[in-house]
Amino acid sequence: MGLMRQILAAVVILAWPVAALAGPCRTDSLEMRGDWGQVRFSIELADTPSERAQGLMYRPSMPKMSGMLFVFPRPQRVGFWMRNTLIPLDMIFMDKSGTVTRVHHDAIPGDETLIPGGRAVQYVLELNAGMAKRLGIAEGSQMRHPSVPSSKAAWPCE
Repeated sequence: MGLMRQILAAVVILAWPVAALAGPCRTDSLEMRGDWGQVRFSIELADTPSERAQGLMYRPSMPKMSGMLFVFPRPQRVGFWMRNTLIPLDMIFMDKSGTVTRVHHDAIPGDETLIPGGRAVQYVLELNAGMAKRLGIAEGSQMRHPSVPSSKAAWPCE
């Protein structure tokens, strides 16, 4: 019986840091995961038409592990541009489950060329340019955030 207790204690000790990292879902942060690992970003939400229209325009900088999450009311065809945006960005397009369907790297500040996100996009995460490549965020990566209903989420909030 002593050996079983030691094994159980080791399992609890090894599992504890993972559970502690996960924590509850919050509206001001989101997590991304993939075969590359897992990361948490501090975010601002853009979930109204006026917030989505404003986005990150006119901002001279953004903290390294921060971003903006655009939430659309339903999956749809979306396109973004960089008008009045002063910082280079990565745009991560996701479907209704929070699964990444496309990543646009290094959007150019001020460029008015339309960046298509694809069909059936419901979430777009904008990060500082280079962050998606540095971390390995790619198609198939998953997001966890309370804006994704648990019944549809590839990685639901607990």
